[in-house]
Amino acid sequence: MINKIILKKRIFPNALRERGLSKATTRTQKTDELKTSNIGKLLLNYSMPAIAAMAVASVYHIIDGIFIGRVAGPMAISGLGVTVPIINLTVAFGAWVGSGTSTMVSIRLGEMKYGSAMRFLCNSLVMNIIIGGIIGILGLCFLDPILYAFGASKDTIPHARDFMQIILLGNIFTHIYFGLNNILRASGYPSKAMIITITTVIINLILAPLFIFCFHWGIRGAALATVLAQAVGATLVFVHYLNRSHIIYFQKAFFKVHFSVVQKILTMGLSPFLMNLCAAAVVSVLNHQLKAYGEDMAIGAYGIIYRIVGLIAMIVFGFNLGMQPIVGYNFGAKLYDRVIRTLKYSLIIGTCISTFGFLLGEIFPLSLARCFTTDKQLIALTVQGMRIVLITFPFVGGQIVVSSFFQAIGKPKAAIFLSLSRQMIFLIPALFIVPRFWGLSGVWAACPIADMLSFILTMGALYYYYRRINRKK
Repeated sequence: MINKIILKKRIFPNALRERGLSKATTRTQKTDELKTSNIGKLLLNYSMPAIAAMAVASVYHIIDGIFIGRVAGPMAISGLGVTVPIINLTVAFGAWVGSGTSTMVSIRLGEMKYGSAMRFLCNSLVMNIIIGGIIGILGLCFLDPILYAFGASKDTIPHARDFMQIILLGNIFTHIYFGLNNILRASGYPSKAMIITITTVIINLILAPLFIFCFHWGIRGAALATVLAQAVGATLVFVHYLNRSHIIYFQKAFFKVHFSVVQKILTMGLSPFLMNLCAAAVVSVLNHQLKAYGEDMAIGAYGIIYRIVGLIAMIVFGFNLGMQPIVGYNFGAKLYDRVIRTLKYSLIIGTCISTFGFLLGEIFPLSLARCFTTDKQLIALTVQGMRIVLITFPFVGGQIVVSSFFQAIGKPKAAIFLSLSRQMIFLIPALFIVPRFWGLSGVWAACPIADMLSFILTMGALYYYYRRINRKK
């Protein structure tokens, strides 16, 4: 009965209004623009909301780093650096559910199976609450051993513990916010998803200095500001899905967990889960090598570099989210000329973005480091590390674009392999080999070496598939 009611809503005014469409515009007309409109205009229209959302999301880490470094000192920055792999690990589980659900919701909406889409939505909420709660409880119970395993020392663990205790207490809100916001974007509300993300960042910007400077709560204040901001974001997305006039919404009948639904969510979200899991493993190894060759201050320096590099990378990832539907649609329609043109534009734009990050880090490393700390030793290590880490960064944008391109044309195995090659195949071995010859400089140098080798491998794979596409033309 529910499906019959929903199926009558073939046109959804709210979703169409957000896309700038009239009530009479059909889904077919909307997708037709992917094979007829100007490629540059399409890339702009599809990418800007995602770029904005990804960029402002990474501002979280930058805000925390700046306020904590300014108030609590260099050891607090190093303690914050120790928490990076743990946060990556919690994000991995959140992305597993969120990405898998958003993919299935998109597919079901395309098939006009709105009841099934709502079942995935409701099951994902239950999964996020359960997984977020379990990770939060286990993390709090074994926090000190986990922090030591990821590179903490007796000097940095008090700061890392203070930060992670608050973050883990609010882990359920984090999972709900990121999971439901992904689905919001996939169900036809990209602008609303972006506005909610920006709202959380603004709240964080207001609360963090209030808690740190006025209430003198230090690193705990920064963590509390982040958790409260994400709790507000979770509430806003939750309220959206209570509205029955939207495309999909919470329906009591669909909250019963089904094994088949859970299985599909976890299968579809496996790729981003593995990538985030590997990222956590790599940062853990990196922290141990930095500690061995440069002690706690080197971990703090990487914490600063990680935030700068992460902002640029998130912009490229956001651009790729806009590029993928254009490539996928035209590849499926066998319009290979448009596929190649989209790829060429994307490679140019991705390379320009990463080149901007390279110039920023090479020309202004001192200014960037001083935003986070006034400690001379930490500033010197950050400047040294940033200049080495970013030396091959112009090539990173192209590597990220090509990995996303393979995902868009239905080559997920190639996409996963290329995405993980930089971290698992090249970076981890380089972190154990290169520092034996160059010490701390070798730890920094392992990153550009891995980037360059990964770029060569990616371009080789692209050349192979490019020839196949040309033959199909």
